[in-house]
Amino acid sequence: MTSSASNQVKSAPSYAIAGIGVLFASICFGIVPYFTRGLTEQGLAPHAVAFFRYAITAAVLLPVLWGQASAWREILWGMVAGAMMGLGWIGYVAAVKVAPASTVGVLYMTYPVFTVVIAALMFGDRATPRALIASSMILVAAAIAGNPSVVPADQLPALIMSLAAPLGFGFGICVLVYRLSRIAPLARMASVTLGSVIALAPFMLNSTVEQAIPQDTHAWLLIAGLAIGSALIPQLIYTICSPVIGASRTAVFGSIELPTMFVVAVVAFGEPLTTPQTVACLIIVSAIVLTQSRATRNVSTNLSKS
Repeated sequence: MTSSASNQVKSAPSYAIAGIGVLFASICFGIVPYFTRGLTEQGLAPHAVAFFRYAITAAVLLPVLWGQASAWREILWGMVAGAMMGLGWIGYVAAVKVAPASTVGVLYMTYPVFTVVIAALMFGDRATPRALIASSMILVAAAIAGNPSVVPADQLPALIMSLAAPLGFGFGICVLVYRLSRIAPLARMASVTLGSVIALAPFMLNSTVEQAIPQDTHAWLLIAGLAIGSALIPQLIYTICSPVIGASRTAVFGSIELPTMFVVAVVAFGEPLTTPQTVACLIIVSAIVLTQSRATRNVSTNLSKS
């Protein structure tokens, strides 16, 4: 067996494991509405919820950045991506507070489209035909379930603002794949979460105590679940696995978040699941299945990008 063939054989399990890792992490991300709505109902401002989601991870991983002066470009890229993700997440939390979690989740699922466009425009990576088709399917699904004709007028501003979240996340995926793969996974997470905390800190300083700090044990438990169960652990898995499978496939695999959000909306919040939302969910699952073909790039290709 040649060296090239041997490497291909070895890389196949890595792709499979990485794909499973992204799926698992994305399911954890999908339970976020449970924590965010609980915290906003406790009186926390949307920016405070976003801040705490990233702050614990940033505090835990900050020492990882010590001695990383030679990687300052990568760290700066990570901080910029984190700032965009953190600021965008304010819109997501605000929307979940006033609109059905399933509707907000559908709009959030437009991030594969942002990812594909940003990857092409900023990093020169043309998406595969399968990734383009899958992303288009997800966009159609979002249009079906988030049709403005069925959305109350008072929810429209919040839903429009929520699009900042998929934009920021799409940018973050691209930076993770194309700019941060040369530094260790923990350093990637540390730089991104630090950027989020720095961007959100001014909002925290201009808030009242009631808006910025949880006031009881239940709220702190929700913070712990948000920061650890839907951030620290899945983000570590996601950070390790996403460079292996590439930006476009990471975005589409991550769309499993939407079915998870639907389950949270129905089980935790008692929201009715409409026919358009069901159709959208089936389209997105189909898009995920579509991308489960042989990978189009390998780890060494990703690591060679600068």
